[in-house]
Amino acid sequence: MDARTVPVVIITGASSGVGLWSAKALADRGWHVVMACRDVAKAEAAAVATGIPATARTIMPIDLGDLASVRAFVAAFTATGLRLDALVCNAAVYLPRLAAPLRSPDGYEISVATNYFGHFLLANLLLPRLGKAPAPRLVTLGTVTANSEEFGGKVPIPAPADLGDLQGLAAGFRAPVAMIDGKNFKPGKAYKDSKLCTMIMSRELHRRFHADTGIVFATLYPGCVAETPLFRHAPPLFRKIFPWFQKNITRGYVSQPLSGERVAQVVADPAFTASGVHWSWGNRQRAGREAFSQPLSAKANDQARAARLWDLTAKLTGLEA
Repeated sequence: MDARTVPVVIITGASSGVGLWSAKALADRGWHVVMACRDVAKAEAAAVATGIPATARTIMPIDLGDLASVRAFVAAFTATGLRLDALVCNAAVYLPRLAAPLRSPDGYEISVATNYFGHFLLANLLLPRLGKAPAPRLVTLGTVTANSEEFGGKVPIPAPADLGDLQGLAAGFRAPVAMIDGKNFKPGKAYKDSKLCTMIMSRELHRRFHADTGIVFATLYPGCVAETPLFRHAPPLFRKIFPWFQKNITRGYVSQPLSGERVAQVVADPAFTASGVHWSWGNRQRAGREAFSQPLSAKANDQARAARLWDLTAKLTGLEA
């Protein structure tokens, strides 16, 4: 496979879980996948084990929680001369057992820094290159727990996603501030808030850039991937019960290979050319179910808040400099 003549996709967090299986599904479709990961050796081993051919992959280091690393990745990718047809913002950390916030090298709470700030900066820095592709797409992984239109987004454990008036970001988001709404630290909520921000980010990217660039901006929820390594820091009992519960009670369970196939559809298939859309396959899975455009919550569609979130994030990530 000649990476100069086939479509190229960057996938963050492609060393395991949804990201890895998305890379596999797109490589099987003839794409060249740039696996953007913190641990290059882990990504290499995972690619070999999953059967992604060496000719179909390029593995490059990035730590999305470190803004300098994001900038270094963009410079290194640009230096390869590879085209860019799609970007998949997939990587995430979920640290629900923290008693106190961990901080990124830039001083920000680590869930928001990795899941949101890093992707915000990466997407914006790559937009000029992505916009040169014949049919560019920027796809962001969402979650049902950040969409209060869904039952999963209303579960008060530890609390639903809620950005408040962005008081924490307005205050600079460095210690002692650790939550976007400026309130007390709750690690599970920090994850939900960060994912809500990425979904708002996608809508705002669409509003600002789709008409001029033709880039298709979309989010998706592929279903409950209950056995993904994302949950490796959850309590052991949760890791044991949660997959069983999703398979047998909610029927929301989706395997990692199927989740990757669904991401690949949104990246590559002609049925997914609508921009500003959140794609879902529903919460109760059944064979052969087609994707549909799902409404997001009022929290995700508040344009005034989205614009302010963008401006604050641009300042905190150094994008406006």
